[in-house]
Amino acid sequence: MTYLLDGQETSRLLFRLISPDDFDDWLEFFKDPETSRHWKSEKEDAAVTCRKWYEKQLERYASNDGGMNALVEKTSGMLVGHCGLLKQKVDDMAELEIAYSLLPAFRNKGYATEAALQCRDWAFSNNLSPSLISIISLTNKPSEKVALKVGMLLDKQTVYKNNAVNIFRIWNKG
Repeated sequence: MTYLLDGQETSRLLFRLISPDDFDDWLEFFKDPETSRHWKSEKEDAAVTCRKWYEKQLERYASNDGGMNALVEKTSGMLVGHCGLLKQKVDDMAELEIAYSLLPAFRNKGYATEAALQCRDWAFSNNLSPSLISIISLTNKPSEKVALKVGMLLDKQTVYKNNAVNIFRIWNKG
């Protein structure tokens, strides 16, 4: 569980492992048309997609491939979204990604940046990787802004899981 930030916190957020109790709240993410606008994938019922998402995270946890942490707003106790460190294979290279996704009601409030900064700092202070990436659809400008605020720069364009993406990267200079 090296890559998980369970128990970490920022000024506004608590990081914890995902829970089946989060399913109904997180389902709203997959119901939001903005979610699928940036990423091509199988068209299926939102509940099916959400269930598969949870299964994938639990597989990641079990195999120590990182995974998304639930982000909980300290003041309200509400699920804000997810953020985490994910082991990925991009262009046949092993990479460590900072990934983040927020529920619609919590976007544009700085939560993604706050969580991504915590992931960056955790990864570099624990020497988990010499660099970190974020895999971002060419059309997802809000996610690009988060990557830039975390200190990442555009590294390259490629295709990842049948999607044209930008790879943003930051190197550990510590």
